Amino acid sequence: MKNDIRLVAVDIDGTFVRSDYTYDIPRFQHILSCMENAGCRFVVASGNQYYQLRDLFPGYDEELSFVAENGAFVKDRKELVFTADMEKETVDFVIDVCREYPEVRNVLCGLESAYCQRGTVSQEFFDLTKIYYHRLKWVEDFKGVKDQILKFAPTVPEEKTYFYYDIFCEKFKGKVEPTTSGHGSIDLIVPGCHKASGLKRLAERWGISPEQCAAFGDGGNDIEMLNYCGHSYAMANAPQNVKDAAKYVCPSNEEDGVLVTLEKIFAQS
Repeated sequence: MKNDIRLVAVDIDGTFVRSDYTYDIPRFQHILSCMENAGCRFVVASGNQYYQLRDLFPGYDEELSFVAENGAFVKDRKELVFTADMEKETVDFVIDVCREYPEVRNVLCGLESAYCQRGTVSQEFFDLTKIYYHRLKWVEDFKGVKDQILKFAPTVPEEKTYFYYDIFCEKFKGKVEPTTSGHGSIDLIVPGCHKASGLKRLAERWGISPEQCAAFGDGGNDIEMLNYCGHSYAMANAPQNVKDAAKYVCPSNEEDGVLVTLEKIFAQS
C-alpha cells in the first residue's frame, strides 16, 4: 500500500483535529516529511473557509493543497486552481427562500470573505462563526454583497438538520445542492461542486488516479470523497452511513486516528 498512495485528503472537523481544535504538530510534520519523500501530496479537504484552514498550518501552509468550502475553492500550494461562482439569480433565490424560515441562521460565503446579515443573527452567532471563517464581515443586506459567491452555509436547529436538508433539496432542486456533516450545519453548493470534484481537479492536474488517492472523513459531506478514493477511511466517531461509504474504519479524531493511520503507511519501515 505504501508506494501506491500518491494523494491523501483529510477532512478537518471531527477528522483531523481533536474537539479542542488541536493536533499533534511535530508528529504531523514528521509524517508530512515522510509523505513528501514517498512522492505523496497532502490535501486539506473541508467545508470550512480557506483562510481558516490555512491558519491551522502556520508556516508550512504553502506546502499543502486545499479543497475548501466543500470543493468551491481549490488551491495547489501557492496557485489558485478553481473557484465556484454562483449565479446572482441563484444567490438571490436562496436568500429569499431562507428568509421564509427565521430560525435558519445563514452565512454567505464569498471568495474575499464570508458575511452575516445584521438583524438576522446574534453577535454570539457571529463570534462562533468566526472560528470557522477567519474572514467574516457584517453586512446590512446579503443582496448588496459585491463578491464572487462560493456557497451558503446555513445553520439550523440540530434536531431539525435533516428536516431542513429535505426542504432545501426540494426547493433548490437544480439550482444548488445541500450537503451536510450533521449537527445543524448544512452547505448549499453549486451542483456537482463537492469535495470529490475538488480532489479530482488536483488529481488530474498531478496525473494521479483515484486508486492512488486516500481520504479520511466523518460526515455526510465526505461521502463523495470517500467514494472517489481507492483508499477510504471513516473515523470511528463517524455515523454509520459514512462508515458504509468507506473501505476502512480508523481510530477517532480524539485518538489522532488520521496520524496513527498515516504513520503506519508512511513513517514505519
